[in-house]
Amino acid sequence: MMIDMNTENPDPAELAALRRSLACRPGAAPPAGWAAVRSFEAEHGVVLPQPYRTFVAEICDGLRAGPPYYGLLPFAEAPGDWGADRPERVLAEPFPLTAPWLWEEDDDEQEPPDAESEARQDAAYDHGSLLLGTDGCGMYWHLVVTGPQRGHVWLIDENGAVPFGTRPESDLMPGTPGFAGWAAHWAGGGSWFGDA
Repeated sequence: MMIDMNTENPDPAELAALRRSLACRPGAAPPAGWAAVRSFEAEHGVVLPQPYRTFVAEICDGLRAGPPYYGLLPFAEAPGDWGADRPERVLAEPFPLTAPWLWEEDDDEQEPPDAESEARQDAAYDHGSLLLGTDGCGMYWHLVVTGPQRGHVWLIDENGAVPFGTRPESDLMPGTPGFAGWAAHWAGGGSWFGDA
């Protein structure tokens, strides 16, 4: 079941909560401004989902310390450990996943992984999402900007891809979906993963 979110219009309550929980933190960067956001969107052929769009334009464009662990990236950047050998990210190409996918389980069932599976895995890393930041050890948080999961935040690492806010259908990563829910969960000190 896909959880519907309003990704087109900012919710004033969500923006107020983001201001309280993130913009006041030490190391908060100034907002990018609407001109920078619109220029980025035109260059990449996307419109950033709300409330993230207004957050980076008017509230804050990056944090030195969390979320995630190594800080929230400015909206047009990749983490320093994002491999130089990775292909160029294509934000306008739809994010390929709609459900959690633990590719390590697929590897157990078929050796070696087939070309289609590898291409889909690469697309999960490089298509339709912005990088929000990293928790280290190859764990990257992505905000989906195109496709059916637009507005959702996903954790993608060497083991698989899991959306944040998968309740009630899964206990993999329970919480309120979307950027505002993800940020509030982090600010509240919650564990990313359920008790499964």
